[in-house]
Amino acid sequence: MKKNNSTIDWDNLTFSFRETDRMYISTCKQGEEWSHGKMQDFENLSISPAAGVLNYGQGLFEGMKAYRAVDGSVVLFRPKENARRMQRGARRLGMPEVPEDIFIAAVIKTVQENSRWIPPIGKGTLYIRPLLMGSGPILGVSPAPEYTFLIYVSPVGPYFKGGLEPTSLKISEEHHRAAPGGSGGVKAIGNYAPGMVPSMNAKSEGFAEIIYLDAVNHKYIEEVGAANFFCVKDGIISTPELTGTILGGITRLSIIELARSKGYEVREEKIDVDYAFSADECFCAGTAAVVSSIGSIKRGDKIVEYCNGGIGEITRDIYESLVSIQNRKTEDLFNWMMEIDV
Repeated sequence: MKKNNSTIDWDNLTFSFRETDRMYISTCKQGEEWSHGKMQDFENLSISPAAGVLNYGQGLFEGMKAYRAVDGSVVLFRPKENARRMQRGARRLGMPEVPEDIFIAAVIKTVQENSRWIPPIGKGTLYIRPLLMGSGPILGVSPAPEYTFLIYVSPVGPYFKGGLEPTSLKISEEHHRAAPGGSGGVKAIGNYAPGMVPSMNAKSEGFAEIIYLDAVNHKYIEEVGAANFFCVKDGIISTPELTGTILGGITRLSIIELARSKGYEVREEKIDVDYAFSADECFCAGTAAVVSSIGSIKRGDKIVEYCNGGIGEITRDIYESLVSIQNRKTEDLFNWMMEIDV
């Protein structure tokens, strides 16, 4: 039964869940191979209390978006990268890898059967959430005997209320997102719950999000909540290198490739807090946030403001160039966009 979407205020859409019509689901036993699943009406799952995902957190997720472009088409942004990242995560967590062709076909079918929920251009996007989890029952700490791969969608507005507008961030002194040798480099579900309290505390103090430092030296910037960090100094763009504790964001990768194509020097390196404090501009990036300018960063009693609280020139250039490709306002020279028939 179709839900009513006529009451959605597209002009004031927030980044929050809204139930849509249909979802994709498939199951696979440990040691076997995935086959194409099925579409069904959106509904709650029936799962054993002993499921591996519930007891041991054996699960991954992805975040993607479907866009309405200026030419009226509906497009996906680099979906193959999401499929490959989920495969890397599956290997790390001992789950059967979902083949790329099955992943892509499932995403396309889910968008097609929920196409009426795609916001008008400029009003938001259709957020796509693929999940891979150990759904079979297991008592010992071992891989689950069966797995579920599913996809649901929800129309969303911007992750940060101001979009590109500068945000105020706070560096965490007590908490770390990940440690060397852990699962910080994959999109494991267990990586996110520990960040909820630090994030909520920062927001209660008036900050948009928390910044995490490395767990070893407590001096190198790693991530902004669930987004990747960038800073610009003397025209050079820097972002934390991927050492296994930082998620390799697809937006991060795209910004690096896009910036280099525009002639910017981009460095993937360790970013000391002092270096970030001396930068000319900073921003964060991710599927949900896209690109969000950082207006200020606070650590202890020290607060550093960037661009007099405005948006940096390079930050704006990167944002506008990326969004123009995603919305098909400019030619996609990278072959990033995949069109869907809806």
